[in-house]
Amino acid sequence: MKVNLRYFAAIREVLGEHEVIDVPHGITVGELRDRLMAGSANHARALVRGQGRRCALNHVICEESAVVTEGAEVAFFPPLTGG
Repeated sequence: MKVNLRYFAAIREVLGEHEVIDVPHGITVGELRDRLMAGSANHARALVRGQGRRCALNHVICEESAVVTEGAEVAFFPPLTGG
C-alpha cells in the first residue's frame, strides 16, 4: 500500500520534504521508521531513536504503535519545531 511521508525541520534538511513509499498492510509507525532507517544511512541518521523524534499519523501526534492505513500521511519531526 502507498504511504505519504513528510519530514520537518532538521529531518527535512537531510531527507527532503516528502516521499511516497510502498509498505505492507498492517505496518505500524514504528515498524515503518525501522524500515526507513534500515534502508539508507541518511534515514538512519535523521530518524535515529533516543533524540526525541516525534511522529504524526494523518496530522495527529501518535505513538509508534499506531497502525498505518492505505494513503495515510506519516510525518516525522524533531521535538521542537518553529513556524
